[in-house]
Amino acid sequence: MSIQQAVLEPHGVSDVDDYAIFDVQGITLTSARPNLPAPRRLSHVSLEYDHVGRAMTSTHDVLPQTPFDPDIPQLGCAITTTTTAAPMANVALSIDAPCYGNQRVTVHHSGLIFTETTDLEGQLKVTIPALSENAVFVVDFGNGIGAVAMRQVEDLAEFGRVALQWDGPAGFQIHAREFGAGYGETGHVWSGATTQGQGMSTQLGIVDTLAPKLVEIYSYPMAGSDHSGSVALSIETEVTNDNCGRDFVAQSFEMRAGDPLRTRDLSLSMPNCTATGDFLVLNNLVEDLKIASK
Repeated sequence: MSIQQAVLEPHGVSDVDDYAIFDVQGITLTSARPNLPAPRRLSHVSLEYDHVGRAMTSTHDVLPQTPFDPDIPQLGCAITTTTTAAPMANVALSIDAPCYGNQRVTVHHSGLIFTETTDLEGQLKVTIPALSENAVFVVDFGNGIGAVAMRQVEDLAEFGRVALQWDGPAGFQIHAREFGAGYGETGHVWSGATTQGQGMSTQLGIVDTLAPKLVEIYSYPMAGSDHSGSVALSIETEVTNDNCGRDFVAQSFEMRAGDPLRTRDLSLSMPNCTATGDFLVLNNLVEDLKIASK
């Protein structure tokens, strides 16, 4: 495993105005033709002049006005976001963007970035495990169009969290095996589990969108646990035609109860396509959770 960091270098743009000077030559001055009849004043339009010599209509003549169009549309394209507290130190985020139906939207929270799509009415509802007590959520539709929402998460210190985010079709999964649970047993928690444990797996983002950004999070209620021991954590994925032989950049987030959030940049190389159908298990990318019973 190698840890990489990327830095984007800004570049400047300058505007240059070009001016051209034209030499005008060969102009012959002429006088008005003599004996032309004097111009005739129109009798049905009366004009007066203001104090600076501008023509204006007299008080005796009224010009027609442009008719008022009662059907001028009102834009009404404001984007509104609301947040409510949810169990397990989660935040339910609601987006209402009536002019952005079926549009790609990027959500940012404490370094997490994932992409979703609004419905035909421009609405989206998503539940997000919080990574900070003063949780801030930025909604971005691109080109500087978006909104910001906030929520206080008072019970965050009672939970431990591990998250992984990545771009593209890597298909990563966080597998948590609580207190010695085997694969497929009660206590084996992951996105495709048919059994339950004390922890919870959350997936954010959808693959079927342009340049998808995806997140997976495992949460455990450390303050209210009935068990003591450890939760073994691993990152796993199936080798497919979409991800084989490719390198993926990912980022991990680890938050123990009461400890500051820790992040790491990861560079992950997938096996070549002869391994299609195999499962890749990446151990030691994230630390196991140590649990003490209440």
